[in-house]
Amino acid sequence: MQFKRVAAALGACAVVASGLAFGGSAASADPGCPSLYVVAIPGTWETGHDKRPTPGMLARVTNGLPSSAEVDYVTYAATAFPWEGDIYADSKNEAVSNARGLITNMAERCGATKVAIVGYSQGADAAGDLAAEIGTGLGPIRPERIAGVGLISDPRRAPGDVQVGPPAPGAGAGGPRVGGFGWVSDRTRTVCIPDDLYCATASDDFITRFAGFLAQSSDANPANIWRYQMEVGAIVSDLMANGGLPTLQAQLTEGANEKRVKDLDTFYKSESHISYGSYKVGGGQTALSWMHNWISDMA
Repeated sequence: MQFKRVAAALGACAVVASGLAFGGSAASADPGCPSLYVVAIPGTWETGHDKRPTPGMLARVTNGLPSSAEVDYVTYAATAFPWEGDIYADSKNEAVSNARGLITNMAERCGATKVAIVGYSQGADAAGDLAAEIGTGLGPIRPERIAGVGLISDPRRAPGDVQVGPPAPGAGAGGPRVGGFGWVSDRTRTVCIPDDLYCATASDDFITRFAGFLAQSSDANPANIWRYQMEVGAIVSDLMANGGLPTLQAQLTEGANEKRVKDLDTFYKSESHISYGSYKVGGGQTALSWMHNWISDMA
């Protein structure tokens, strides 16, 4: 019975789990090269192998940027469920790899061009992972070439990430990235509507947090075992500090599962995850117009 409760709880959470430019450069762009290269990663179902990448939520971020900027959209599976083909982790990793390839090609062709990365939902998950890779010195370019990173509804948002607009509670359903954004932390901005469960999971909702971890590690890379251990260790540590196993058991009762299903239904009906075009972040700007203006200032 306990196993059935765990499976039901994880199943209910599976979908959930699923303006300053840096410094200013004295160098000018090479002839024929943009001053700013923007790599945009769409969200789940906004692109795919069988269709061209579409701007989707990011259209109002990338449309109308200065002529000195060049924009490329990343094509990837953009799936969330195993029955769609790629599991979530495979899909996201493909987005990271394809975005990395675009940036590598531009860096080799245009040595003075700065790079901005922007993503929404699963695309923000991928964009944030790539930014963290670059920021910790493991990416295809040096951190100083990153002009900015914009993340909209990032499933791996950390409580300490610099937020635009009203601060959202908790963290992303997938759990914070180990090590953060390193040397690009000062140029990374995230926006999360407070009731968007993809990027604002309560810190004491351990069922969702475990489900998010399982989604992120569903394509486990043996080279990252240390990271998986740290991530699950953080959840277990928080659980033990909040009552341990009895707390987890209380979140697995029939009543708790029914409430979780109702909360998810309320979340989907609220459409908060797709409302960033109207979500106000201050100064008369929406999340998308703020992000557009911030990136425009980098070009």
